[in-house]
Amino acid sequence: MAERGRSEAAVAGEEPTRGSTARRIALGSHLRRLREAAGISRADAGYVIRASDSKVSRLELGRVAFKERDVADLLTTYGVTDADEREAFLDMVRQANQPGWWRPFNDVMPNWFQGFVGLEESATRIQDYELQFVPGLLQTEAYMRSILTRGRPEYTPPDAERRITLRMKRQKILTGVAPTKLWAVLDESVLYRPIGGPRTLKEQLEHLLELALLPNVTIQIVPNQLSGYAAEGPFTILRFAEPELPDVVYIEHLSGALYLDNRDEVELYSRTFDRLTVDAETPDRSRQLLTKALAGI
Repeated sequence: MAERGRSEAAVAGEEPTRGSTARRIALGSHLRRLREAAGISRADAGYVIRASDSKVSRLELGRVAFKERDVADLLTTYGVTDADEREAFLDMVRQANQPGWWRPFNDVMPNWFQGFVGLEESATRIQDYELQFVPGLLQTEAYMRSILTRGRPEYTPPDAERRITLRMKRQKILTGVAPTKLWAVLDESVLYRPIGGPRTLKEQLEHLLELALLPNVTIQIVPNQLSGYAAEGPFTILRFAEPELPDVVYIEHLSGALYLDNRDEVELYSRTFDRLTVDAETPDRSRQLLTKALAGI
């Protein structure tokens, strides 16, 4: 029931601009290293740009937008005087401040989910484990609509169509230029849970079989007899090409989400995902399970 599987939207026909979140985090990381090399505290850096040390911390973590004037003042304070080097940093600011393609639809996303969409479109590899639903990136439009309406079309939320459009837009990372690699592990019960009724489920399983043929998409099914042993709930691991960016584990709950980037925590979830891939059927055998479930509808 993840919001990553339940919310979203964007302007039809507009290709996503990928990587603004990644550039912002990378720029913040560069600035942190410059500050530390110069021996300057966050509080002193904040004084330079008329901000608190917590604001500097958020800048260095890439969680807020940058102002060119602030970055220019920080570069001066950190002793960066070469004109070309300074311009390179300011160009990074301009790129990092490009609005994400999803921004016009922030009103249909909770604040805690907006960060996930930005990280998702910046990731080069996504590992996703789902127990209840097909992952949002692999859902059909009818399946999405059934989840959003909780199976009762008469109670369709007023923003349902915009959320569906957003989710469809998110899916373009799997088929665009340099597509993201997605490795999805699903509990076998997902294949039989009648979301939207037989017709919708049949269409969804057919869609999964088609997506499984993409070279950048791997789908594995954990059989019922091994369900629930390796992990107690769904999670997503986001991995990035930029060395400055740590891997991030995303865990959603009813009222928000957790973003974990501590190395030990990420390693724990990485080992858990590895265990899930071992417990799961191979991709070939998983396609056979999909075909079997489809034949039974």
